[in-house]
Amino acid sequence: MEKVLVAGANGTTGKKIISILKESDKYEPVAMVRNEDQASHFKNEGVKTILADLEEDVSMTTQDIDRVIFAAGSGGKKVKEVDQEGAKKLMDAAKEKGVKKFVMLSSMGADKPEEAKELKEYLKAKNNADEYLKQLGIEYSIVRPGSLTNEEGKGKINLDEKLNKRGEISRRDVAETLVGALDDKVAKNKTFEILEGQTYIKAALEKI
Repeated sequence: MEKVLVAGANGTTGKKIISILKESDKYEPVAMVRNEDQASHFKNEGVKTILADLEEDVSMTTQDIDRVIFAAGSGGKKVKEVDQEGAKKLMDAAKEKGVKKFVMLSSMGADKPEEAKELKEYLKAKNNADEYLKQLGIEYSIVRPGSLTNEEGKGKINLDEKLNKRGEISRRDVAETLVGALDDKVAKNKTFEILEGQTYIKAALEKI
């Protein structure tokens, strides 16, 4: 079983990622959390945890880790410190420890933050983090969903490198896509957008 570090494990999407990984026969989740309260929640579920804060030193978080999913977010409060610099620090740690693949939860619009009417600073931070990952020399997939909802997952998405339209997608389907992108054969060194759609997630990922 390969160990997958999930940054932002305590978030709404992060918890869904952990639950999907728990059901996997290939991966073992490791929840990266900021404090003991959050850690105890996962320990009660039998999930390994690592205590770390993206605003501080994260260099040891990737020790003995095979793959990383970055699903952390500051909720718009500390976009530079967390969404940008925190992500870059974790990428550096992943490269240093020989992590096989880094899957990044980005956002639709992060390719052209200057055109955004809202969330401009957030999208700029995501863009900077994404570009850093592309240049780092580590295998990656960058996933850019539309607006996230808490609806039930449909298991079907619309996926392309550029969809050229706006829309929504459930957090569950985003989580499924992120876990699917952990595979070496899937979306290797690719950036793509996703919305709710008609294609099963596994089939959509196989085409990118």
